[in-house]
Amino acid sequence: MSEAVLYEQDGGVVTLTLNDPATRNALSPDIIDTLLAHVERINADLSVGCVILTGAGKAFCSGGNVKKIGERAAGLPIPAEVRLGYRHGVQRLPMALHGLEAPLIAAVNGPAIGVGCDLAAMCDIRLAGASARFAESFLRVGLVSGDGGAWFLPRVVGLSKAYEMTFTGDFVDAGQALTMGLVSQVVEDEALLDAVRALAHRIAAQPPHALRLSKRLIRDSQRVDLAASLEMAASMQALAQHTEDHREAMAALAEKRAPQYSGR
Repeated sequence: MSEAVLYEQDGGVVTLTLNDPATRNALSPDIIDTLLAHVERINADLSVGCVILTGAGKAFCSGGNVKKIGERAAGLPIPAEVRLGYRHGVQRLPMALHGLEAPLIAAVNGPAIGVGCDLAAMCDIRLAGASARFAESFLRVGLVSGDGGAWFLPRVVGLSKAYEMTFTGDFVDAGQALTMGLVSQVVEDEALLDAVRALAHRIAAQPPHALRLSKRLIRDSQRVDLAASLEMAASMQALAQHTEDHREAMAALAEKRAPQYSGR
């Protein structure tokens, strides 16, 4: 497996670290392919209760590789080739992360620019270090967000703020990100990973099947009406109520002890 994204597991928590600090973790085909492989691995492993996504060094993700984007533009590929390049390249990433069954927390440890901002928005929860900065900066290079940001960002910060971030390309610091709901917590840089790991372990301690079903229910309810959401909830509840972990949770509650979940 490529070292472009490091994979570390501690109990039920997996940490994925974008590992190209020389480019401030600019998104590359190698990073994309490795992330996709890790997502597939996690979806098949019920022992993973929560995933952390962060960047090596002092950046979360600086966006696309501007030099390579310039080289590609100079070659003037035909539009059909560009379209296919996106569909079979970076656009696989939002589909994969949206389909990740375990909860995903972004530990934004520095700049999250362009596709880096969108990558953070693809996560379920975002915590930021005090030095984190965000920018939906595609217009600065005469481009649009081709990686799903137009779908994810309004769902995170609301339509008006998404428009403002996109149309201006302005940098948003950690405090502003907290105010607009782009992140849920801001902590000092040196305490960021400890704070994220503590949250991740709390999440990973939940019953595995019910946890993944809960994420799916919230996610899928965003695109259906109330009746359809209730139908999904009823079906998922039927599954959850027939797990051993549900019975263990009820027994532990009655006996006033910590539950011991088996994933069955």
